[in-house]
Amino acid sequence: MTAVDPVRWRVVGRDAGAVVVVDLAVDLVEQRRARLSEADWVAEASTTPTAVRWVWSDTTRWYAALLADGVEIARAHDLRLCHAIVRASTLVPASASEALRAEARWDAAPTDTSAAAPSPRGPALFDLDDGEALPVGVPDGIDDVLAEFLRQQAAVAASNDPGRLRLLLAAESAGALLAAELHAAGVPWSIEVHEGILEAALGPRPPAGTAPARVQEFAAVVRSALGDEAASLDSQPKLLRSLHRAGVLARSTSRWELAEYDHPVIAPLLAYKKLTRLQSANGWAWLDEWAGDGRFRPVYVPGGVVTGRWASSGGGALQLPRQLRPAVRADPGWTLVVADVAQLEPRVLAAMSGDLALAEAARGRDLYDGIVASGAISTRADAKIAMLGAMYGATTGESGRLVPALRRAYPRAMGLVDAAARTGEGGGAVTTWLGRSSAPGDAQWREVQDRAGGPDASDADRAHARRSAGDRGRFTRNFIVQGTAAEWALAWLADLRASLAALPPVSDDARAEASGPVFSQRAHLCFFLHDEIIVHTPKEQAEAVAEAVRQSAARAATLLFGGFPIDFPLDLRIGPDAAKS
Repeated sequence: MTAVDPVRWRVVGRDAGAVVVVDLAVDLVEQRRARLSEADWVAEASTTPTAVRWVWSDTTRWYAALLADGVEIARAHDLRLCHAIVRASTLVPASASEALRAEARWDAAPTDTSAAAPSPRGPALFDLDDGEALPVGVPDGIDDVLAEFLRQQAAVAASNDPGRLRLLLAAESAGALLAAELHAAGVPWSIEVHEGILEAALGPRPPAGTAPARVQEFAAVVRSALGDEAASLDSQPKLLRSLHRAGVLARSTSRWELAEYDHPVIAPLLAYKKLTRLQSANGWAWLDEWAGDGRFRPVYVPGGVVTGRWASSGGGALQLPRQLRPAVRADPGWTLVVADVAQLEPRVLAAMSGDLALAEAARGRDLYDGIVASGAISTRADAKIAMLGAMYGATTGESGRLVPALRRAYPRAMGLVDAAARTGEGGGAVTTWLGRSSAPGDAQWREVQDRAGGPDASDADRAHARRSAGDRGRFTRNFIVQGTAAEWALAWLADLRASLAALPPVSDDARAEASGPVFSQRAHLCFFLHDEIIVHTPKEQAEAVAEAVRQSAARAATLLFGGFPIDFPLDLRIGPDAAKS
C-alpha cells in the first residue's frame, strides 16, 4: 500500500475542541489525519469527492450546520443509526456483535439540533417495550468514532450476508442525510391558503386564548341539546356524564360510537369535535410555529419506529391532512411532483416470499383487483380486508373469515408471515429482507410465559400468556413486511436524491429563496411519508423529475429483489399544490 491509495471513508470527530478528519482507505488503513478549524472543515466538506463516504457520530449533529453553509453531502455513514441495526441483526453472529452490544453509549437518542427536541423512542407496532427514555447524544470524540466504526465494519464482515447488511446501512444513512435536507428545504406552504381554510371552517382568527366563532356556535348548540349550559365539552369524563344525563349512554366520545345514537346532540357534537381538532392540530398557533416563513419544516426522526419507519418529533410531519393539502403550494415558476406507491406492503410481501401468483395479481394493476381477478376472493373490499388481516394478524371477524382463502391462493406469501408470527409467539426475533431485526421477547414477557407453564399456573395466567404470545406474533408478522417496505422506500429515496442532485440549476431569477442555499436553485425532495414523496421543482424540469421518480422506484425494486417480477406502480401527479383529487 502507498500514500496514493484511494480514500474510501472520511471520518470526522472532535478532539479538545478541534475538528479532526481521518481518511481511511478501502482496507480501513489510515491515510491522513488533520486537525481543522470549523471553517476549514466546512471548506473540506464542500470539496470532498462524491465517491468518498463521510463517517460521523450522528447526522443530526453534524449535517445541519453544513446545510446552513450551503454544503451538501453525497454519502455518509451514520454511526448511531447503524449501531442500532448491526448490534441487533440476526445476520450477525452473537460473538461478532458482542463488542457493539457492550457499547451502550451508542444507543443514545439523536442530538437535538432544532427547536423541537426529537422523541427518544418512536412508536412501536405494539407496546412491547418498557418505555424508558434513552439518553440524548452519542460520543463524537474522534477516538470513540473511529473505534465504533471499526467495530461495525468487523461485525458486518462477519455476518451471514455482508452485502445485504451494507446496503441497509447505506440506505439508512442516506435517509438520515435526507431527513436533515427535508427540514432545511421545508415544504412550500401558502400562509394565505391555510388561513383561508381556517377562516372558512372556524371563522375569523380569534384573540389568543379564545375559541373561534364557529366552535363557540356549535358549543352553544351542544349545550342546549344537553340541557346543560355549563357542560364541559373538552373533558371526556365530564362530557360523558352530561351525555348520560341526556339519555346517550355512550362508553366513549369517539365519533364511531356517538354516531350509533339518534339524539339531537350528536350531529353538533361531532361537528364541534371536528372543528376543535382542526384548531388544536393545525390552527393559527400551528401555522405561526411551523410554517410562519412560508415553509413547513417538520423534524423527521429516521429509524424512529422499530421497523425502520420514520417518526417525527413535532409539527405533525407524519401526515398532511387532506383539508390542508391545498396549502402545500409551489413557489412562482415552480411546481410539485407528488407520488405515492399503490399497496406497497403487499407488493413487498410478494417479492420477499417469492410468491409468483401474488406478484401476478399485482402486475400492472391494482393488487386487490388482481386478487379478485384470480378468483381467490370475490370483491375488492374483501381482498383488502383479507390482505391487511394477513399482514397484521387479524383472526376474528371478516379478516378471520377471509384470510384462509388467501392461504390457499398464495401459500408462499401467507406462509412467510405465518412463520414470522410463530417465531414471535415463541419469543424469537425476526429479520427484514436487508437485515433489521426485531428484539426478542424481553424478561417480563418470558416471565409471563414461564408462569403459565408452571405447576401452579391459573387459568388467568394461561390466558395472559396466550394474549402476550399473540401480541408478539402479530408484531413479528408485520415487522418483516413493514420493515422491508421501509427499506424499499429508503432505496427509492436515496436513488431519487442522487438523480435530483444531477439536474442542472435554474437561473438566479428563478430561485426558491425560502428553500435555503442548497435547494433554492434545483429540484429537491421536500416531503416524505412512508410511501409518498413530494418534489419541489422548477416547472421546466417537472417532466424530467417525474421520470426520475419512476425510474428510481424501478431501480429500488431491482436493487432489493433482483429480477423478481414485481412492480411498484406510482400514483404520480404534477401540479401547483398537493391537493388530492
